[in-house]
Amino acid sequence: MKTRDRIIQASLALFNERGERNVTTNHIAAHLKISPGNLYYHFRNKTDIIYSLFLSYKGLVDQYLSVPEGRALKMEDKMGYLEAVFDGLWYYRFFHRDLEYLLDSDPRLRKDYRSFTLQCLGAIKAIVRGLEAGSILHMRSEDEREAVALNTWLVVTNWMAFLKTAHADDDENGDIDRQQLKQGIYQVLTMEMPYVEPAYQETVRLLREQYRPAPVSMQA
Repeated sequence: MKTRDRIIQASLALFNERGERNVTTNHIAAHLKISPGNLYYHFRNKTDIIYSLFLSYKGLVDQYLSVPEGRALKMEDKMGYLEAVFDGLWYYRFFHRDLEYLLDSDPRLRKDYRSFTLQCLGAIKAIVRGLEAGSILHMRSEDEREAVALNTWLVVTNWMAFLKTAHADDDENGDIDRQQLKQGIYQVLTMEMPYVEPAYQETVRLLREQYRPAPVSMQA
């Protein structure tokens, strides 16, 4: 594996494990047993590493949200999209744990993330249309279609932040596991239930139960 790719891989692992703000370029270099100068040969600073990780994440999501041509979507497609998107969140979880800070720290990333958001919203709407063509969802207007796409995006991108605050007192680090993260699928399916065609209502309910989250304590 090329040194640049090793830096990317190691940075992702360290950011996910420790949090991006707790990892320096010196930590990354020491982890890889290379000199800081070798690292700086490939990346000017940590911001450049983060931006490269964002591009990798964006490419992954582009693949996840592609809609097949020439056929309507099935429930298997729908669940495949949700599983894949939440897998992506897990693999790049550092990014969504500190999204606001990362966007504020890099104007280039902030600009490109906005374009990424608009692109994803368009892809989600295309998926909704595909599910409508498959008689799984029914939307009464384009406004509803856009609202469902936006609400789906909001749930997916903010689920990590919710878990981080909801489980803040569970242990010293407030760690979130993969199973907890995938419970966000329950929220997406619940939000879509009013639009599910009657023939698929029971199927969606049963699928949704596989991701039901544990109740969150509201006690102070």
